[in-house]
Amino acid sequence: MQRRFTTAFILIACFAAGLLVAGRLRDATEAGAQSPGAARPAINAPGPVGAAGNLTDFSRIAERTIPAVVNVSAQQVVRRQVPRDPFFTFFGDPDDFFGSRRGIENSLGSGVIVSSDGYVLTNNHVVVGESRRVRIEQLDVTVALADKREIPAKVIGFDSATDLALLKIDARDLPTMPWGDSSKLKVAEWVLAIGNPYQLNQTVTLGIVSAVGRTNLGVSTYEDFIQTDAAINPGNSGGALVNARGELVGINTVIFSQSGGYQGIGFAVSSNLAKRVVNDLQQYQEVRRGSIGLLPNQVANLTTRNAAELKLPDTKGALIYEMWRQSSAFQAGLRPGDVVVTFNGTQVEDAGHFARLVSDARIDSTAAIEVVREGRRLELKVPVTRPASR
Repeated sequence: MQRRFTTAFILIACFAAGLLVAGRLRDATEAGAQSPGAARPAINAPGPVGAAGNLTDFSRIAERTIPAVVNVSAQQVVRRQVPRDPFFTFFGDPDDFFGSRRGIENSLGSGVIVSSDGYVLTNNHVVVGESRRVRIEQLDVTVALADKREIPAKVIGFDSATDLALLKIDARDLPTMPWGDSSKLKVAEWVLAIGNPYQLNQTVTLGIVSAVGRTNLGVSTYEDFIQTDAAINPGNSGGALVNARGELVGINTVIFSQSGGYQGIGFAVSSNLAKRVVNDLQQYQEVRRGSIGLLPNQVANLTTRNAAELKLPDTKGALIYEMWRQSSAFQAGLRPGDVVVTFNGTQVEDAGHFARLVSDARIDSTAAIEVVREGRRLELKVPVTRPASR
């Protein structure tokens, strides 16, 4: 009897304790729900993403920037060299092995309206096509706006060195997006890629900045690429890379792919480089670049072995591989084997960076170039001239 009483008492006590704990938990939950200042469980709080704090709603940014991205189509009447029929070559001039054939080629891509009065920036290869072994006899370019209007475009200028081209259409009060400062981009920052992949107009994809300042890709002569994992496919070329503030930070240009489609590695020309090209093409119909008489293949990146042999602390700098005696650089004292470490006070990262610094220098100015030669640092004054026509 006593054992039964004890067991019953323990059960009643446990039940009462459970009611007490449950009541306190309920009160705490209700108090938290009613009090604006009460702390919420961490699992319900949105986690910070990037510098923006909470996850950004990109719908407004897309709504504002999509109308500034257009479709660009071009038709080229070309003349291509083709081998002649060996039968006719045998009975004709044996040196006249190649003939020519006239044909029509088409290319498609995207573009970005960079001014409300009709200037459109796109890639050079979108306008003239991918082939380099043809002569274009006639070129017709059409820009299709987001409002479905199709307007013939005039080519203001090409810049094959950066794979950019500037077009002009006869229209006013067009939607634009502000230029962003690509030098302030950070790795893992959110970006949108807007374009017309596979002719699917006004397609928006989301990704992050994978890397900045990419060079030596072999895509163009002067390279300053933003690498992104935002989906970029054929047809995106010339489209916009937009940051989380709705600013244009790049022009989508090329993808790295073994299948021809998206593999998470795309590249965009930085907005700072693109803006400079636009300004020159608007003013002069060409890009005016400085030169010190060196070609890109005459300057190389430093390897770890080079740096060790030259007693340098790291691989930053540009190694002068060879040069012409008549160049302004040689006349000013630069020599093969020198390592350029600064240009007008800016530290040189690699050969591509050095080429961009030289091209951005004002023509007819004098550049201060610091080099390392046989372990000694020297400062040279080198005239900046126009590139020699070849």
